[in-house]
Amino acid sequence: MATGHQGPMIAPTRTQRNLAAIKALTFVMFMMFAMTTDSVGVIIPEIIKQFRLSLTAASAFQYATMGGIAIAGFCLGFMADRFGRKITIILGLALFAADAYLFVVGNSFAFFVGLLAVSGVSIGIFKTGALALIGDISRSTTEHTSIMNAVEGFFGVGSIVGPALLAKLLLSGVDWKWLYVIAGTMCLLLVVLALIVRYPTTVRTSEEPTSFGRTLSMTKDLYALGFSLGEFLYVATECAIYVWMPTLLAGKSGFFAAYSISIFFLLRAGGRFVGAWTLKRFSWTAALALLSGAILACFVGAVLGGTDAAVYLLPFSGLFMSVIYPTINSKGISCFPKSEHGAVSGVLLFFTCVSAAAGPLAMGAVSDAFGGARYGFILAAGFAGLLFAGCLLNWMFDPSRERLKLLDETQYEHSGAVS
Repeated sequence: MATGHQGPMIAPTRTQRNLAAIKALTFVMFMMFAMTTDSVGVIIPEIIKQFRLSLTAASAFQYATMGGIAIAGFCLGFMADRFGRKITIILGLALFAADAYLFVVGNSFAFFVGLLAVSGVSIGIFKTGALALIGDISRSTTEHTSIMNAVEGFFGVGSIVGPALLAKLLLSGVDWKWLYVIAGTMCLLLVVLALIVRYPTTVRTSEEPTSFGRTLSMTKDLYALGFSLGEFLYVATECAIYVWMPTLLAGKSGFFAAYSISIFFLLRAGGRFVGAWTLKRFSWTAALALLSGAILACFVGAVLGGTDAAVYLLPFSGLFMSVIYPTINSKGISCFPKSEHGAVSGVLLFFTCVSAAAGPLAMGAVSDAFGGARYGFILAAGFAGLLFAGCLLNWMFDPSRERLKLLDETQYEHSGAVS
């Protein structure tokens, strides 16, 4: 992690090109791993048939990955602060690529679940590095939120490309596991690019050691806990769509039923790109309250109206979900000094992935217990209701306003310096 003397001045055009390359690398990185993680809703019906699984057992394809990300984020998030963003990102990408190629040599459910857990660890490593990097290239907390929405927009693009590519592979008679090989190849290219690009410096503002102990201490911080809880509730709500909506709508005919996941991801991605512009100009607290209320309305309508209503309302909820996760994530990270962005990203990522694992698992268990996916969506509507309540209170009291203002004034003076 470079500090102190920055070396000779770099021409603005060269610096701008380098920062543009860093952004592009980060965008593609998020798009790449979304191609696999958000294709799980399409994969689950295939493995249920292949291995004759219950819904609860099949949800291992979701919680194995998310469990790996959670463990890596919480236990290894400090790596981005101690060893630097570049080393952390390259290490995570290399591990992901190696793991992805192993999918073609196995043919058992337990083997695949193990690989998914390792892929989760690798994602947790490079994602915390990338999230910390966003702070280094941002000039304000507002710009941080805007870039985060753009990054998650590309994640949304991967969420569209992945299921579409997987559907094409399956129609062509190609096994689903080759999707991971494609993602692994993309990963190797990203490693090469990451080795070439020059990363910004991270200026330390504290002598406190960057370690797992520091990450652990953040769990006592009310800001870290508050934003983590927001992410937990949001992710539990969102995962209901891309993990279990295909199962809920199974047997339903028509355009919206056939392309429900694609419509959801398309609206989510498009909304994030628009959100990157919108959140520079409007109150983020008001936006989250209004959008979470609209999400709740979609879930309640889907539960009460049955599949005839769900086939429209659930995919449409993607438009309202678009800016919530990246905005909560950005504000949570921005409540801490840049030199601790890796550690706090790990904490937020931990709660995100625990929710992404526990939420679908709980929905699967409830659906099995009561005899249908509809009952799982009643549980998801409860998650949406709690999310709305939290966002409403955040709008009313705005507890992070003063802390964000202070860090805006003290943490964004050195942005853009390249070493």
